[in-house]
Amino acid sequence: MKSTPVGWLFGIATLAASALLFAVQPMIGKMLLPHFGGTPGVWNTCMVFFQAMLLAGYAYAHLTTSRLGFRGQAVVHGTLAAAALLVLPIVVPVDRLPSDFGALGPAPRLFGLLVAAAGAPFFLIAATAPLLQRWFTLSGDRRAHDPYFLYAASNTGNLLALAAYPLFIEPLSTLGWQSRAWAWGFAVSAVLTISCAVVVWARSPRVETPPVDPVEDSDRVGWATLFDWIVLAAIPSSWLLAVTTYATTDLASMPLLWTIPLGVYLATYILAFGASGTRWKRGAEAVFPWLAAILALVLSAGFVNAYWVPLHALAFFAGALLCHQRLAESRPPAGRLTLFYLAIALGGVLGSLFNAIVAPLLFDRMIEYPLAVFLTCLAAFREPGLWAAGFRRIARELIAPAAVFGLMLILIAGRNVSDSPVGVLALMLASGLGVLVVWKTRGRPLRFALTIGAVLLAGGVAPEPGGEVIHRSRNFFGTLRVLYDRRAEVYRLIHGSTLHGQQSLESSRRAEPSTYFTRSGPIGGLFESLDPALRRAGSRVAIVGLGTGTLACYAQPGQSWTFYEIDDAVVRIAEDSRYFSYLADARKRGATVEIVEGDARLRLGAAPDGGYRLIVLDAFSSDAVPVHLLSREAIALYRRKLAPGGVLAFNLSNRYLDLDPLMDRQARDAGLVCRIRYDVDVSPEEKQAGKLPSIWAVMADRDADLPGLVDAPPWQLPRHRPGSIAWTDDYSNLGSYLVFRSRWARDRAR
Repeated sequence: MKSTPVGWLFGIATLAASALLFAVQPMIGKMLLPHFGGTPGVWNTCMVFFQAMLLAGYAYAHLTTSRLGFRGQAVVHGTLAAAALLVLPIVVPVDRLPSDFGALGPAPRLFGLLVAAAGAPFFLIAATAPLLQRWFTLSGDRRAHDPYFLYAASNTGNLLALAAYPLFIEPLSTLGWQSRAWAWGFAVSAVLTISCAVVVWARSPRVETPPVDPVEDSDRVGWATLFDWIVLAAIPSSWLLAVTTYATTDLASMPLLWTIPLGVYLATYILAFGASGTRWKRGAEAVFPWLAAILALVLSAGFVNAYWVPLHALAFFAGALLCHQRLAESRPPAGRLTLFYLAIALGGVLGSLFNAIVAPLLFDRMIEYPLAVFLTCLAAFREPGLWAAGFRRIARELIAPAAVFGLMLILIAGRNVSDSPVGVLALMLASGLGVLVVWKTRGRPLRFALTIGAVLLAGGVAPEPGGEVIHRSRNFFGTLRVLYDRRAEVYRLIHGSTLHGQQSLESSRRAEPSTYFTRSGPIGGLFESLDPALRRAGSRVAIVGLGTGTLACYAQPGQSWTFYEIDDAVVRIAEDSRYFSYLADARKRGATVEIVEGDARLRLGAAPDGGYRLIVLDAFSSDAVPVHLLSREAIALYRRKLAPGGVLAFNLSNRYLDLDPLMDRQARDAGLVCRIRYDVDVSPEEKQAGKLPSIWAVMADRDADLPGLVDAPPWQLPRHRPGSIAWTDDYSNLGSYLVFRSRWARDRAR
């Protein structure tokens, strides 16, 4: 149906409000992510806030619709929008962030900070889309009886904003400019919203209750329908956060990657509520069983690689589309529009709350991802008459899943060594057989879903590849595991899939540094060159990032070492000599070793100026880079804390980020000299001894402060990238340093 001028006005107003709604999310995320550790837990907590504000906005729209009528609602909303302008632009007071987060962790403080910084404007923008759709039903337009096309416009605005942020907004502007531009956009959106209200007011001057689609008894929504709406919204919301956490465990914590799953999520809403929703549903029904079966194989076999990301995205797209299409098919008449959106928002909040708050408290591993896949299989397809068929029919549906689960356990239990080739082959065979049965049951929805669940459950109880898990913990910052590798006789600390250190159990090698910190590597060479200076009485060293405490191998009697670590779970593991003894051994040698918990930059700022001979930044060896530790202001802070002639060292070992040109840019900006060493050719013998490829950069005031490094062949000037911009607290562009192929292979070719 051809759009009218009124339809265009409402469509543009809806699109503008929705674009603002989702432009502010990555902007605030970028303001906060680095200061809370740059982990998926930060974004998940932000998502809880965003969806809670959506729920509050939809509840406000629903209540004012039923209690105030159009005129009262328009006056109240216009007044609140004008008042919200007084708290703009959005500013997050990062200088008042706590240096430690207390017993409850960062989530409550982060949520409170979000409410204080952006609660009011976000709430009003969230309420605008459902209000505009409700007002459109009063406009007298020929499409007023079915305003759901505006819902597609709303999600289109969301998607455009999400795409624009990493591609255009982030690389080309500072956070201050973004915040001011958003404030102006809010003002424009308020004008458009008031214009829509004026149009409706002029067209229906005496109407206080909806003239279109009055609520009849036959239109009343039952509790079962409400429950369906909430569940069908909650499951994709949970899957959204689960797949986001999964993807960003192995990739960098940056808006480009955080927003892709959210963009897929929004696209499914657009397609489900669009004119071609039925066609998309048929396509999703055809491919989802294939995708779910392969995804179950990948998850149960423990395949963790960036090359699998498209599979995770496609499976999420198809599963979310099926759930959202069921929502679209059950949408009520216009008279119940705000209740429908309220139920969807409630489901979204419940799904995100489960992932961000409940799951880390209940589970010591990421159970919520396979659980979301299983629940989607259960909810996306309906089998009419199944539950009325009786117990025997339902029991028959359990036979295939139980057989698959039992067979997989038998095969998995036969593995004597969890990471042996035979063991891996057994797990792949078991998973493959399970997937085959899954495919055979795809025409029976309940049997299909339960078989998927059986494959995922059996994979979940399988031994971990890489060794025996002797400790596991989970908190806001992620999942930590201590693995015992029987073949190599080492303990390893794993965060997600990133190695954070290891220690040999052999007495002859127990005191030797390994992984990125070996004596033959760059950091070993640095300590050797600085040895005379560090041997002076009372010399002090600061390490940002604790891991297993491997660098403490270099601590000498009389030295004072301070480790800065944001994750209290890492501190507990590193201090526990049952797992790692680096810290205890350093203290036995006569070194003073202190651990300071909290954000490194805030805590380091409280240390005396001019006290450290060496500051090592080791917060980059995981794949989530804390951007605020590399900014102009951060480097200025480090220089204040260094003694005259002091040195900065950066561990740049990272699978997906090429940070050496950034080191060149930041050093030039600060007036420092810089050298970099690529230690990527690791022999089989060195690898057997525990050495890993690494890349390190060092900075100092003068070449003379880097004795033995300036002219040493392994150390070289970092690559210069013309036109690059120095990072500040207000500007960074991590996406420009992202690489999509193995860093080790590329750097080996230098």
